[in-house]
Amino acid sequence: MPNADELEKHADKTRRSLIARLQNWQDQRSWDEFYRTYWRLIYAVATKAGLRDDEAWDTVQDTILSIAHQSKAGEYDPQKGSFKKWLLQVTHWRITDKLRRRSPETAPKNAKDTAAYTPEAEELPDHNSSFEQIWETEWQRNLIKAATERVKMQVNPLHFQIFDYSVLQGMGTLEVRRKLGVSLAQIYLVRHRISSMLRKEITRLKAEAEE
Repeated sequence: MPNADELEKHADKTRRSLIARLQNWQDQRSWDEFYRTYWRLIYAVATKAGLRDDEAWDTVQDTILSIAHQSKAGEYDPQKGSFKKWLLQVTHWRITDKLRRRSPETAPKNAKDTAAYTPEAEELPDHNSSFEQIWETEWQRNLIKAATERVKMQVNPLHFQIFDYSVLQGMGTLEVRRKLGVSLAQIYLVRHRISSMLRKEITRLKAEAEE
């Protein structure tokens, strides 16, 4: 299992601009990583904005495609804002598209009564505090989930199960020991190492999105 220092060294080698990596459509690994990191965020925000499940999934796909086309075309200007802000804007536009195409019969009642969800093309997320609040809440939740999934892929399954039981689920140390047949020393060591890895991964994701 790689320790926290090894993870940091790996991150340093791959900390090339996220946008620079996404501009290469042949870089399947970066695109897969991008999708795994952000699909849940886009879906959650879309459903919070009043979209149905099928509409939310369409929004995920439409947003990813928009990011792909704009990245390849070099339309993203980091001088105008972070990647996080850009993703917020594209997601908001795609949600707006979905709401605008609805007939009055299919639009949810709360969508018509809430300024945050008014489907006006000129209503940019920068001036939409309600949408930004939803986005920020889901962003923080997704950040932890995405970082946890990335760390999970890098560690021994048993070790992650120890971490899951003792940290994520808050199970008592003695109960974890009984369930998994591991020593107390191993539990403490694994918990410390994976917690450190998780903190570094969260920091890396934040830095990547705010560059």
